[in-house]
Amino acid sequence: MRSHGRPGSQYVNLSIVTTIVCIALGAVSAAMASLNVAIPDLVRSTHASQTQLEWIIDAYLLVFSVLLLPAGALGDRYGRRKALIVGLIVFGSASAAAMTVSSANELIVLRGLIGLGAAFVMPATLSTITGTFPPAERTKAVGVWAAVAGGSAILGLLACGILLQWFSWQAAFAINVVLAVIALAGAIRFVPESSQADAPALDKGGALLATVGLVALVFSIIEAPDAGWLSARTLGGLAAGLAALAGFVVFERRQHHPLLDPRLFSNRKLSAGSLSICMQFFAFFGFTFVSLQYLEGVRGYSPLVAALAVLPLSATMMPAARLTPRLASRFGARTVCVSGLVLVAAGLAIISRVGTDTSYLLMLAGLVPLGIGMGAALTPATAAITEALPQAQQGVGSALNDLSREVGGALGTAVIGSIVSAVYRASLQLPGAPAPLVDQARASFAVAIHAGRSIGAYARDAFVSGIHTGLLYAAGAAILAAISVATLLRSRARTRQLGGRERWQLTYLTEQPAHDTARDIAPVMSASRRS
Repeated sequence: MRSHGRPGSQYVNLSIVTTIVCIALGAVSAAMASLNVAIPDLVRSTHASQTQLEWIIDAYLLVFSVLLLPAGALGDRYGRRKALIVGLIVFGSASAAAMTVSSANELIVLRGLIGLGAAFVMPATLSTITGTFPPAERTKAVGVWAAVAGGSAILGLLACGILLQWFSWQAAFAINVVLAVIALAGAIRFVPESSQADAPALDKGGALLATVGLVALVFSIIEAPDAGWLSARTLGGLAAGLAALAGFVVFERRQHHPLLDPRLFSNRKLSAGSLSICMQFFAFFGFTFVSLQYLEGVRGYSPLVAALAVLPLSATMMPAARLTPRLASRFGARTVCVSGLVLVAAGLAIISRVGTDTSYLLMLAGLVPLGIGMGAALTPATAAITEALPQAQQGVGSALNDLSREVGGALGTAVIGSIVSAVYRASLQLPGAPAPLVDQARASFAVAIHAGRSIGAYARDAFVSGIHTGLLYAAGAAILAAISVATLLRSRARTRQLGGRERWQLTYLTEQPAHDTARDIAPVMSASRRS
């Protein structure tokens, strides 16, 4: 496959470009989850507290989510190849630096920088395809992109688990560096430049308000176990975050080219789809953060075995997602989406009952409905967003899909992690232990389980109590989302009869970031219909 457009040459090999952008995409997607499997080793090395640990994980997700839309807009305006190269340099350099530090606070800063790089990389990967490939090749490339975006997180967990059999936690960042270097070399050599000369100027005010609001909320939630949930710092931070987000809504309504137009949410289908996706990833990232600590810290699994233990979730999610379009056509998207959210809640509720000596079969019994539920709920929720908007606003639908996912993930890690941490600290009773040791044990579960047999036993019991509470809150969030979606979609819309390939093409397209334009998307949809 060859097409015009590579700098310095008349032709560009589209297969090579697809491979390069998918390597870059795989790097940033894997970095979302892979570090979770290295948590115990990381804590032993950096002496991170439970609060610092939440920041190490969430700094990446938070920076990624708040800068995703502005970074995509900058790439559209000044060049997607430039954005990809700059993003890979920042992503790879910060990952390399993270391998050399021994302080938790330094690692938090570097994880944020890695998220900054990822925010430029991810939108540039897909917009390079949509802005460069001819329609006949674009459909196939978008499908490959979607498959990589969906599977990279699990592959990252497995790859990190394998490396941790022989190496330390730095191996998680080594994966980032290797993939970034390969993608960077390929991008410089093969990826063509593309841009949108008439792209509107960046909405700086909207970007600033959204960043301040989300950072204030996440900061207050993560720090709440230390400061107190009813302390002035926590309540003031939450109030400031909500005020900034309210200001964002007011500000965006007055902009001619808003970063995200809040009036779109007056559409019930769009609101239902966005809420569903946000809550699913809220539950998923919260579950991932605490479950891998449970598997390694409580059950004593190695990093590789822990990664394999959660694999049934992915193994059930993908077949369910493939079956969902037929189920939605027969029973309606509302029924399938709500049923999926209920299954998510049921799976989390089952897993919340795990104990220090329960069989793995109990966790497996929860992973199966959790995976099926996410597979069933994701596709109709994504379709609800795109079908709620006209063809000219499909790029906006893509933005909402990505933004809902990343914000949900950041909040899920913060909220569920903080609940588990607060319950763990309140439940950990160490009679007769020296006060300094008690403080260390309460600050970090990973430190406590290596502080002696009796202290480790108390810590495991306390952490399991935290999981019981945290995952029940996650299950409750899924139930509330199910009720809200059922209410918003109570007027059952007529479903278009789509063929299998066209339905999946619709799903692929909804993964596109905010900056993709109707000009990019329309040829892909028309090519899908012709095929």
